[in-house]
Amino acid sequence: MTIKKGFKVKVEYEGRFSEGEVFDSTEKHGGEPIEFVVGSGMLVPGFENAVMGMDKGEEKEVTLKPEEAYGMPNPQYAQKVSKDKFPPEAKEGMTIGLPMPNGQQIPAVIKEIGETEVTLDMNHPLAGKTLIFKIKVVDFEEGDFLKEMDHACGCEDKGCGSEEGSCCDGEEGCCKEEEGCCKEEEKKEEEGKKE
Repeated sequence: MTIKKGFKVKVEYEGRFSEGEVFDSTEKHGGEPIEFVVGSGMLVPGFENAVMGMDKGEEKEVTLKPEEAYGMPNPQYAQKVSKDKFPPEAKEGMTIGLPMPNGQQIPAVIKEIGETEVTLDMNHPLAGKTLIFKIKVVDFEEGDFLKEMDHACGCEDKGCGSEEGSCCDGEEGCCKEEEGCCKEEEKKEEEGKKE
């Protein structure tokens, strides 16, 4: 049996740029293999796709184009912010964390410090780069662990993001807005009240 979507996988890896510089590796994170569920989106698509079909103990090297990794830089992710919001020690090239409403932080690089404004780049630092990964499968567990994963909305897989497009009993943030599933559910409820 080889790795399929939904399996829980442990891998050792080394990531480097085409010029040879190592930007990330298992060793840089204490030597412990990383564990993830294939297809969960925890890692870049090209990495997750690369482990599918591999077996325990197997090693491979893959080259990921930007589209398979962190994408191409998007000019719309550059933002100007008033300089008075930054401490005097802020420098160009520095990475800072921008707080989001949900409490998480997204990294942003200070691209330019002007007289009154600071230009921030919120593209991923590896956007636009071709990445080479050495991957070794340490272990894997069969099963559909995608179903068991906690959903961001806390709906515990009551249809969140399912192909049917069903909703999670009104859980906020659960439905895919572009599919309009929440509106469909609301419409059904309204029609039910009229009858």
